[in-house]
Amino acid sequence: MNANVYHEGEGDLSLIKDKLISIIGYGNQGRAQALNLRDSGLKVIIGNRNDEYKKRAEKDGFETYSIEEAIKKAQIFFFLIPDEIMKELFASEIHPNLKENETLIFASGYNIAFDIISLPPNVDILLIAPRMIGIGVRELYLNKKGFFTFIGVHQDSSGKAKENLIALTKAVGGLIKGAIEVSFKQEAVLDLFNEQGFGPAFGQVLLKSMQTLLDAGYPPEAVLVEMFMSGEMSYTYEKMAQVGLVKQTNFHSQTSQYGSMSRGIKFRSISKEIGKKQKEILEDIESGKFAKEWEAKLSKLKFKFIKFFATRLPFARVEEKVRNNLNIPEYDLFAEIPYPTEDDIKRSKEIEQELKEFEDFYQDL
Repeated sequence: MNANVYHEGEGDLSLIKDKLISIIGYGNQGRAQALNLRDSGLKVIIGNRNDEYKKRAEKDGFETYSIEEAIKKAQIFFFLIPDEIMKELFASEIHPNLKENETLIFASGYNIAFDIISLPPNVDILLIAPRMIGIGVRELYLNKKGFFTFIGVHQDSSGKAKENLIALTKAVGGLIKGAIEVSFKQEAVLDLFNEQGFGPAFGQVLLKSMQTLLDAGYPPEAVLVEMFMSGEMSYTYEKMAQVGLVKQTNFHSQTSQYGSMSRGIKFRSISKEIGKKQKEILEDIESGKFAKEWEAKLSKLKFKFIKFFATRLPFARVEEKVRNNLNIPEYDLFAEIPYPTEDDIKRSKEIEQELKEFEDFYQDL
């Protein structure tokens, strides 16, 4: 079944020009979308805690308020704060100050899809989720190229939710390339699956490929440049998006095309195993099992240890030396990720065996 896709001519900004919009959270997405909305001729204020992001908003010429004040003043709200703090903030500062038929816009379907936050029944609940990082949202708006956007209506209290959604998406810049209508659940599942079902599988293949070449005696500098540091991979991805997954192969030599196509069959059995694992991951996401796991307190502790192990991969030291040899500035990841505290270690007894498996896994890579 084909999705509904909306384009630039379908958004009517006159429907929302008299409304006051509040951007809650002035991080990368918040800043980009606030600037785009203002440049589209709409009235925008910022709701943010008293930190460096608020100062940045003031420097950009916006009126800034506490989150509670910004909710009281406006009629349309873009919630551009991290998923993991949404529940507490929504309950304490947002929900109590909402009024009937106001419009709530989320950039992620996660908290709605898995019933993590409690929603009032008398407001419009909309999804505007750019498939682009914040700096790209701003840059692609300014150069009129645009970006793909997932949009949806979860709750229509006013009777005007859909038309307002299309107008607001246009104002952000999300209709230039095209906005695809999905449910909050579909957006959340697609996003999580990309992160859990595709990303790790791709990462494993990349790491194993490099280790195979390193074990065979090829220079680390040449291996890393060939496999990812040249930027050729990102260029290939760009061409996939422009002309198509298969058609982009024509940009490569016939030797390259023959080699990749003829050897692809050798990975058929591995592909089947990957497919099985991806199906399990998809089912965990769709059922809400992953969301329930992530919301548990122990998972935050587990994450701290997993990240600690991951940043100390043996391969990370190889990459560090290569970057030094090639005079590439090194981001000190090891300084950024602290050792788990004594209290963390005491609490970890409940998941000791699981953490041991993670440690062993990363050491084997």
